[in-house]
Amino acid sequence: MEDKKADLAGPGIGDYDELKKILPQNYSSLLTPKETQKAIFALKKYIEESLCKELNLMMVTVPLIVDVESGVNDYLDRDGSRTPIHFHISNDYDKHPIDAQAVQAATKWKRVALRQFCCEVGEGICTDMRAVRKDYFLDHDHSCDVDQWDWEKVITREMRNLDYLKETVRKIWKVIVGAGKHIQELFPQLKTDKYPDLPEELTFLHAEDILDMYPDLPRKQRETEVLQRFLAIFIIGIGWPLNDGYPHEMRAADYDDWVTETVSEDGRSMHGLNGDILVWNPVTRRRHELTSMGIRVTKETLKKQLEMAGQLDFLEFPYHQGILNDEIPLSIGGGIGQSRTFMYLLRTAHLGEVSVTVWPQILKDMCAKRNIHVLE
Repeated sequence: MEDKKADLAGPGIGDYDELKKILPQNYSSLLTPKETQKAIFALKKYIEESLCKELNLMMVTVPLIVDVESGVNDYLDRDGSRTPIHFHISNDYDKHPIDAQAVQAATKWKRVALRQFCCEVGEGICTDMRAVRKDYFLDHDHSCDVDQWDWEKVITREMRNLDYLKETVRKIWKVIVGAGKHIQELFPQLKTDKYPDLPEELTFLHAEDILDMYPDLPRKQRETEVLQRFLAIFIIGIGWPLNDGYPHEMRAADYDDWVTETVSEDGRSMHGLNGDILVWNPVTRRRHELTSMGIRVTKETLKKQLEMAGQLDFLEFPYHQGILNDEIPLSIGGGIGQSRTFMYLLRTAHLGEVSVTVWPQILKDMCAKRNIHVLE
């Protein structure tokens, strides 16, 4: 079971010898660096406009840094393995200082912002979010410099169900599939028999179902195996402890709702109102996560999840108090990885081909030997 426990958090392959075996051989980008940049901004425009149209969102500004005392920064996992960058702003010779953190994700900030921007039920916001996650292992699809379309939408208590979750996921999938078709019209060389297009429909699977299929495998291996059967999936219920005693993956206890009891389409008892879209990447020959999303916690499920995570002290933060006192609206939201999406739709082998950030020399040398040219 130790392999399963180690696979719950801390993304990235974690070993450059292992990465050396995984990076594709005989690789060649389908676009030149100039074409890649043009394609990135064409995709960015299409996806932002389409997301706002499909989900009734408006684009808003988003913070890069937040006040520590607000409690709105995202800790990503509830095991403490990924911590934010913390720094002191002396301000006025330390007469009015601020202790701040670099954002890891805007998940909790967005829910508060719905009230700030006076969003009504069915309305929401979308952000061009940048974050820093210093505890990532830097491999082919993990970077410390994270870019996402972070979105959030006001809902009612009656909308907190699997049917509404799936309806929203299908709208997002429609945007991603449409973006793939759009960019292939602009750059026909991206349409090739070498790499199949995305399927029109997603397959929905509960985390419990995938564990039943592959009971002896750790999470990432389960995902890899199931993506051989279904090229694009949405995994429902990430965070709830499964029958083997472990969640499919660790999830923070104070944003997505992973404890609410649900019923599968065939009548079985399940848990969780959240999930991830994963696809099979034909370039890297690996699982590829595009988005994580979910219906957010209520004051009841917030307390239950924090208790399970041993983090009841979080209830003292203003953000958590806002939920307990019904000052923050019920919502659904998620984050779609920008560079991850560009990487997939532009058929690149590495995030560094579509984003400029820092990479260790060992990785840059490794990529260069395989004709993978990361941006600097």
